[in-house]
Amino acid sequence: MRRSPGAKTDGSGRTRVTATGAAVALLIGGLSFAACGDDDSPGRTDAQPKARRAQASPRPSPTPPTAWDRTPESLAAVGDSISRGFDACSLLSDCPEVSWATGVDPDIKSLARQLLERPRKQSWNVAKTGAVMADLPAQMERAAAHDPDMVTVMAGSNDACQPSAAEMTPVAEFRTDFEEALRTLRREQPKTQVYVSSVPNLKRLWSEGRKDRIRMQVWRLGICQSMLQDPNATGKAAVDRRQQVYDRVVAYNTVLEEVCAEDELCRYDGGAVFDYRFTGDELSSWDWFHPSKQGQRKLAELAYRQITAS
Repeated sequence: MRRSPGAKTDGSGRTRVTATGAAVALLIGGLSFAACGDDDSPGRTDAQPKARRAQASPRPSPTPPTAWDRTPESLAAVGDSISRGFDACSLLSDCPEVSWATGVDPDIKSLARQLLERPRKQSWNVAKTGAVMADLPAQMERAAAHDPDMVTVMAGSNDACQPSAAEMTPVAEFRTDFEEALRTLRREQPKTQVYVSSVPNLKRLWSEGRKDRIRMQVWRLGICQSMLQDPNATGKAAVDRRQQVYDRVVAYNTVLEEVCAEDELCRYDGGAVFDYRFTGDELSSWDWFHPSKQGQRKLAELAYRQITAS
């Protein structure tokens, strides 16, 4: 288990809108290292040239990179509504028991159930429906207090899902917030592993969800209006708006990948969640946008595959 002192910060203030948060890319240090020994020969004297003596001096062995542990004994989840199982069990409600990360429902086969001996005792869900990336540092601080072996991250959908495309979180701010979140964790838990899911393809979710006219009425309650407003509009303004949201999500995922790559104990999912083509059965029957129980199970499957990869 991890222990190191530390404290932390927070900062939010941006509009929170209930939306999908919605997951993996493999960034690991090598497992081998070389140590260079002393090549001095017996009988060497001070009369030998200084350059030769310097060349013969033993070089320090490099510090071996830390190997990824595919069998963590505890985990905490940070992020937004997807990790809370929002709209998976009932309308406009969290259902953390079916969370892809920490859910205890045996039908979901969550990461906690697949990786841990005692899922209820060894996992913690501090994600919050409506959270944006600026909320992640505070969540990381709460997660770190549990001393987890691993933290799962699924955040960014609400940064794109704003009342309008103009209100989406700027990419530079998104990067700053994610970097601060990882620094917060590292100050308190330097050895905790981090698994980062990509932001889902919101345009794909719109394309699939708009097939049901009745459920589209739920979208008018305020779900991801930057993408879902006027879902059947085909004019240039609507097409351009959806493309702008799509491009912003791609940019967010680039940030997640790049920042994660700078931390040897961080794995990004390689775009597995973004690339996955959710079906109607894998979307909530309440809002046709968030993952259903089947969708949560698929997210858990994608994550487990990435986390346990060698």
